[in-house]
Amino acid sequence: MIGLTRANLIRLVAGAICLLLVLNFLGFRTDGASSTSLSKLSIRRVHKYAHIYGNASRLPAAPLAMSKEREQQMQGGPNTTSTTVIATANFTSIPQDLSRIQLSTHKPLPMGQKTTSALQANCTDPDPRDGGPVTPNTTLESLDVIEAELGPLLRPGGAFQPDKCNPQHHVAIVVPFRDRYAHLSVFLRNIHPFLMKQRIAYRIFIVEQTNGKPFNRAAMMNIGYLEALKLYQWDCFIFHDVDLLPLDDRNLYNCPRQPRHMSVAIDTLNFKLPYRSIFGGVSAMTREHFQAVNGFSNSFFGWGGEDDDMSNRLKHANLFISRYPVNIARYKMLKHQKEKANPKRYENIQNGMSKIEMDGINSIKYAIYSIKEFPTFTWYLAELKNSERKS
Repeated sequence: MIGLTRANLIRLVAGAICLLLVLNFLGFRTDGASSTSLSKLSIRRVHKYAHIYGNASRLPAAPLAMSKEREQQMQGGPNTTSTTVIATANFTSIPQDLSRIQLSTHKPLPMGQKTTSALQANCTDPDPRDGGPVTPNTTLESLDVIEAELGPLLRPGGAFQPDKCNPQHHVAIVVPFRDRYAHLSVFLRNIHPFLMKQRIAYRIFIVEQTNGKPFNRAAMMNIGYLEALKLYQWDCFIFHDVDLLPLDDRNLYNCPRQPRHMSVAIDTLNFKLPYRSIFGGVSAMTREHFQAVNGFSNSFFGWGGEDDDMSNRLKHANLFISRYPVNIARYKMLKHQKEKANPKRYENIQNGMSKIEMDGINSIKYAIYSIKEFPTFTWYLAELKNSERKS
């Protein structure tokens, strides 16, 4: 009987250990606090890339919880303006002294740096005769797996530059984000190989909005534009929904002389353009285009309307929307729950023309609470300070 009791006790202890290991893998913390969806996707072991900055005000609800010590420092008052916030999500050895660490800027390599015999030639666009339809990989994997696959090919922060020629296009991929963690891993797994073949220099910026207000997609794109320019003077910006995957590699991610609507034909819309003025999903604009229209409006809280407002802004600035043919500009949309529509979207669109000069990148108010360089993307946690207008 005693031997049986000991055997049961051993089984019980072994079972408890296995349960703790499973909970840790899923991202649950043993201190009683719930972890985040980011950690559930196994965003771990990123201390080598964790260049994190903080804000003097108290952090709102965020996908990464601060350590208690750092949280107390953040609540210490106005004397903590230079405090560095260390976010933890099952990290094992994040360096504590980040005072001298700077977020790596994107600087093209000097011509000829990697060649010993002659200067490198300029990159050319891929020959469309060599391209065609592609099939995306929609298998859900943890970001650890994706980072292991793609990390060695990229620079920290999800940056890439061809090493055999000098890129002629320097592109910032800005992704407005909230609560689409499963989509993020699928998006990164597909978009990086797709872009690497195009001989462009690029970097992926994920701009996540904090909780507390309805999602403002347009404002996150404005923030991504402004923050990306702090690292490099990109000549092209592509604003990209995280749930859209390109289906043809002839769809070049660069910026022509006129703004380009990229996601012309989406599978869930039977690969048809819903209406001619649409500018949502994936769109490309030069730095000059975006400045000419004062960016996106910051007034669209909730789903819908901001892309139509941008279409009106482009028309107002005497710009027109260019597109690839429907057999090239094709996209697959990942499944997701339909979001709550913005009840004021039509009112905002109607009044938008009168607010172009006062509603956009020149009027946005926001705070960046965290910046991190992951191997496959640069992540910003942003709080929008602009208030939703009451009717």
